[in-house]
Amino acid sequence: MIRRSAEFTTEIRKNMRGGDGEVTIRHIWKPGEEMKSNTRMYAELILEPGCSIGNHAHDTEEEMFYVISGTAELDDNGTRVILNAGDSSLTGGGAAHALRNAGNTTLKVLALIARY
Repeated sequence: MIRRSAEFTTEIRKNMRGGDGEVTIRHIWKPGEEMKSNTRMYAELILEPGCSIGNHAHDTEEEMFYVISGTAELDDNGTRVILNAGDSSLTGGGAAHALRNAGNTTLKVLALIARY
């Protein structure tokens, strides 16, 4: 199956997980419909400068971020780190994380959430 970028479903979430501003979510595939794996999300997240996703935990799933472009500040279970294009993070097992656009340009992140 092929899906062109122009065909992605887009939604905007304000104050996602208690964060600041808006996060644009470009859903690449729809879990449970098009994807048969135990996946909850496979999407591109777009955060403008100053926008963030608030701190939240993943108890029975893992979330992977891959930075496509921009600069992110990740709160990785209480440790803050800077991620740049090409960097990745993995959170799960009850650990918590938050993500913030720490730069002056648009932050684009590929996000995959899989249940275990």
